[in-house]
Amino acid sequence: METLLTNRLELRQWKDSDSEDLYEYAKSELVGPSAGWAVHKTEEEGKIIIKMFIKNNDTYAIVLKSENKVIGSIGLHDRKPDITLSYLKQKEIGYVLNPKYWGNRFIPEAVNCLIENCFNQLNVDLVWCGHFDFNNNSKRVIEKCGFKYRFQNTKRLKALEDKEVTTLYYYILKSEYFNEKS
Repeated sequence: METLLTNRLELRQWKDSDSEDLYEYAKSELVGPSAGWAVHKTEEEGKIIIKMFIKNNDTYAIVLKSENKVIGSIGLHDRKPDITLSYLKQKEIGYVLNPKYWGNRFIPEAVNCLIENCFNQLNVDLVWCGHFDFNNNSKRVIEKCGFKYRFQNTKRLKALEDKEVTTLYYYILKSEYFNEKS
């Protein structure tokens, strides 16, 4: 996983030493349930998650350069939410941000960086992003970044005690992305 840089952020591989920063936001009721996972009760839970991030090699730590602090995470996953498009090379972006840093456009900055990387370096044809129907903050990020609505899917999440959630999926095609940038 190569490190990616924006004006204010560094997207890099997770380190074991990031567990305190992860726990700072993972213990918030505002974060985990909106992303599909349970609120962390201890920093130890974060250490386990960081090991998984490192092993899977598909989730970046979002580091605010001015503070040299992890303020969130952003994943770039091998998923194909719409099987009718399975012939295309695809990735799905998912993200969370420490609530102390909401409202500063950090996530749109990180998402746009990953979109650029997908299309310019990884030769991906299609990028997905989704949010639960009750997560309006993520919806605004997705719209700001130029994704288009495709469909929705309802399922039960074991991590949230079998809560039923509806996910709205959005996409950007490489061909459309470069046409809009022109």
